[in-house]
Amino acid sequence: MRRYEVGMVTEGAKKYYYISHRDTLELVVLPTKYLKHKTDANRSPNTVRNAALALCYYMEYLAEKGLSIAEVTELAYEEQHKHFVQFLYWVKEGNHLEEKRTEITGNGTCNAYLKDVFRFFLYLANSDLASPLKVLSYNQITVANAVGVKRVMRFNSFKGYLKAKDREVRAAQEPEIMGILKACTNCRDQLLILLIAETGFRIGEMLGVDYTRDINYQNHTISVYFREDNANEARAKNAECRRAKISDDTFQFLLHYLSKYRKLLQHQSYLFINISGDTAGKPLKADSVYDMLKRMEEKTGMRLTPHMLRRYFAESRWNAGWPLELIGQALGHKHLDTTIRYLGILDDKLMEASREFYAKYSKTYGIQDFL
Repeated sequence: MRRYEVGMVTEGAKKYYYISHRDTLELVVLPTKYLKHKTDANRSPNTVRNAALALCYYMEYLAEKGLSIAEVTELAYEEQHKHFVQFLYWVKEGNHLEEKRTEITGNGTCNAYLKDVFRFFLYLANSDLASPLKVLSYNQITVANAVGVKRVMRFNSFKGYLKAKDREVRAAQEPEIMGILKACTNCRDQLLILLIAETGFRIGEMLGVDYTRDINYQNHTISVYFREDNANEARAKNAECRRAKISDDTFQFLLHYLSKYRKLLQHQSYLFINISGDTAGKPLKADSVYDMLKRMEEKTGMRLTPHMLRRYFAESRWNAGWPLELIGQALGHKHLDTTIRYLGILDDKLMEASREFYAKYSKTYGIQDFL
């Protein structure tokens, strides 16, 4: 029987998650305070919910070990390291679940839970609510590049994460996109696929588009703005604002969609809505998009996801000669190394650059004189 559970209350458009003890119904104060902090910092409801689940599991683990949060912070480095590594394997074996499954939890999921737990401890330390974790002490070294510019490099001392597989998400291919477009039964689904492929927007960003404010009908551009009160819980990541231009053909198709469903659209301002059933005219949610794409996969045998369309956008722009910085900005990446990993181009570019270097400077060392 689990001791803790996650609950949620709404206040206006915000969702506040908390952790409570099942028997006493009392709130677990520190985790709940942290979750409120994340909500007040405008983290997405899904992000806060995932953090709540991770902390709920961790509180269960602490109860099994007979430890408190304060006692964990006082452990010696080696004991802390062992404590958190054991938590990873505790989750991996399914001990965090009400009913244990036969399959084990993936390494990436285990690591994600621990990272949420570490963020919680960092919050406590920064708020003077607990001592800092020794395994989260940061080391730093200063290095200089070829022209003498110094850079401080920091690294986390915790090395106990489980080895996670790289995210295996490939870019969609044009024949797949065309096949799904032809199989769609309405122009709303077709427009959604076209716009993600042409803008690189995330599904949450696209579903939050307001057709009365976010579309520039003169310049054929669509903008993403951060809003936390969307009825379908769609949000722009990182509280960012971006703009993308779409093709003239897709813009004409957008006008066709607006005209076809004007009677439903005129009662609200979201671009993508439900077009049938009891919820007709209500904002479209991400779950409905994934359900639609699953039906298309069963119908055509071709798999397509919003993330595959984002990768298609990135790959097609890279092949067209766009610089990495431009692609990263279009995708909304904070760091360029994210874009590099996203495209999976580093190894290919490194090999190409090396070949060009050796072709030009192969005689630098006079190796032929040694043969």
